[in-house]
Amino acid sequence: MSQKHLKEAFISNLNGTSLLEISIGLSLAPLCLLSRGLLLILYCLHYGKPLSSRTHSLLLDFLVLVSPLLFSCTVLSPVIFFIPIIIAAFCAGMFSKIYSQRKQEPRMAFRQMVKHFQKMPLDPEYIPAITAFRVYINVLTSISILAVDFPQYPRRYAKTETYGTGIMDFGVGAFVFGNGVVCPEVRQKSSVTQPKFSNVAKQFSSIWPLIFLGIGRLLSVKSVDYHEHTSEYGVHWNFFFTLAFVRLAASLLLSVFPKNSSWIVAVNLAVLYQLILNTTSLKMFILHGSNGRDTRVGFLNANREGLLSLFGYLAIYMASVQVGLWLLRRRSSVRGWAEAVRLLLLTVLALFLCLHISQVYVEPVSRRMANLSYCIWVVAHCLMFFICLVVTDLALVFTKLLVRGSSVPCCWDLVQPPSTNKKHELEAVPVGRGGKHMCLISAINKNQLLFFLLANVMTGAVNILIDTIHSKTVFTLCILHLYMFFNCLVMYIMHAKNIVFKFW
Repeated sequence: MSQKHLKEAFISNLNGTSLLEISIGLSLAPLCLLSRGLLLILYCLHYGKPLSSRTHSLLLDFLVLVSPLLFSCTVLSPVIFFIPIIIAAFCAGMFSKIYSQRKQEPRMAFRQMVKHFQKMPLDPEYIPAITAFRVYINVLTSISILAVDFPQYPRRYAKTETYGTGIMDFGVGAFVFGNGVVCPEVRQKSSVTQPKFSNVAKQFSSIWPLIFLGIGRLLSVKSVDYHEHTSEYGVHWNFFFTLAFVRLAASLLLSVFPKNSSWIVAVNLAVLYQLILNTTSLKMFILHGSNGRDTRVGFLNANREGLLSLFGYLAIYMASVQVGLWLLRRRSSVRGWAEAVRLLLLTVLALFLCLHISQVYVEPVSRRMANLSYCIWVVAHCLMFFICLVVTDLALVFTKLLVRGSSVPCCWDLVQPPSTNKKHELEAVPVGRGGKHMCLISAINKNQLLFFLLANVMTGAVNILIDTIHSKTVFTLCILHLYMFFNCLVMYIMHAKNIVFKFW
């Protein structure tokens, strides 16, 4: 068997992992963010000033925000259920030290501090959890697309063949979800009146880089005879095409239907698509081709998975538009966001109940078809991930109040000091948006498409140069760390020089 066929077999015919393991894995990113924030606050408490070295900031961010994720999806995957407990205990220890050594005088009772904290004002125009969500989905995707070719990456995390829930299956849907949350229709002020199809015209001009990248990937893969998982999208289709057409189709729908009703459009799309799958021969066509023997003759047969799964991804995108509109409602206090977390949690519980019903009585999750269960699963886990990020930000805001002058990049700002006429009031110290210093999250956020493209190019280069399937553990970890550090370093340098790779 050739090297190409070996690698194709290595990533094919897989069945995924449990929903619980994916949930545990998603909790690592918020815990890493919390650890980074507490370390910066502890540094400020000890030295009396925030960390100012750009080199040290980059190394800290990489070692705390990225490296644990690399280890958790490789050598530490057998003990993945214990890793969040260990990181949480580490965070609890740091918070205990910060709380006991705070220099606020006179000290107030913890319950009184919480009461004042709930009234703290936050910047209503900036939601750091959205930035962290989109960046971390990008980072996790970049890690997985290369790590999956190494034996140290568990096969249960890779994309499933037909049915099942793998971490990479979630990553594809989450990428679509993250794009919908910040789409032009969401960011557009409701008071601004524009021509009905103006956003469609904007999308036409903004998706051409995705089309160009999709064509570039297609030509490069075919020219070097690169290994492919054909049942993922098809022979010629790829994720760049999916993202481009979903964005364009969503803009068309949002030009016809009110954007505040996008969740209704999402539900109808997902349910109608599932009904067609169950009542017609469409499901058999997707899985086995028009002749029932997995033919790839003709454009539709060759790319049936990529073309027909667009309906499911479009439903996810429309649902994320509704989520984005709801998140951008003005909430100017900690109490307001605590209430938002409670409502999101109830929504997640309801979605998981729907997911259970859908998997038992309709059909199991299938990323290949992007069916109803897949849509519900992706939206539920995305909301759960966002809840964890919001809670992390609130915890860091509370901790910053204990240490005057502390700064945590990509964390909420306190827009004004609270009233000072109350005895023992906490003192709010405003910090600039995104913190005073360089931040890896901000750097990747500034050039997310370039980061994803660079990761794809580097993945191809590594696979061409290295026999990944037979790599030893130490060598694998070194390659993955060098690969991610290079990607992050490029983004960091571009951020430092204020270079934005967006000219469309």
